[in-house]
Amino acid sequence: MAIFSVYVVNKAGGLIYQLDHYAPRADTEKTFSFPLDLVLRPHDERVVVAFGQRDGIRVGHAVLAINGAEVNGRFTADGKDVLEFLANPTNYPVSIRFGRHRLSSNEKLMLASMFHSLFAIGSQLSPEMGSSGIEMLETDTFKLHCFQTLTGIKFVVLADPRQAGIDSLLRKIYEIYSDFALKNPFYSLEMPIRCELFDQNLKLALEVAEKAGPFGPGS
Repeated sequence: MAIFSVYVVNKAGGLIYQLDHYAPRADTEKTFSFPLDLVLRPHDERVVVAFGQRDGIRVGHAVLAINGAEVNGRFTADGKDVLEFLANPTNYPVSIRFGRHRLSSNEKLMLASMFHSLFAIGSQLSPEMGSSGIEMLETDTFKLHCFQTLTGIKFVVLADPRQAGIDSLLRKIYEIYSDFALKNPFYSLEMPIRCELFDQNLKLALEVAEKAGPFGPGS
């Protein structure tokens, strides 16, 4: 079981803190000869698999590295266009690592804002007054848990569907936020959280939750 990431969203929908705690490794690296038996296409400043699946490589996976060097979007480490490089027979055999692309900072900001809007929509769709909004979303690979404070701050945790104790973890994170962000004289409300003690105590809380489940009294 694992806790994947934590997001803190202010009442206006802005992302003020994000931590990637654990990212499952699903990368696949293979050596190919010419011609490449996968169809690659540019998509959102990345090069992704458009057709052909083999050995754990799936449609939608992005090119992450070529010959051990990380790619930068659509370009190799030395600035060459990835598609042009792979179209040249003289560059083969070539080792390519594929996998799910990592979210950029801008993408995380956009997704936090989208979730803020979905949360509000969920409240408005409720047949009863005073709905709390979205508290959990479940998929086959993770659960999204959300706790909103009375002041509108949202704490969001993405975790393994089997992970226990997330409700108490969310409240523990709120406690850490209150102790190490709100009580910090240099912190301004609604602004990004940049506090070393907040980071340290949050990481410790995640580790405890993964190993022990729910927090007990005084934890």
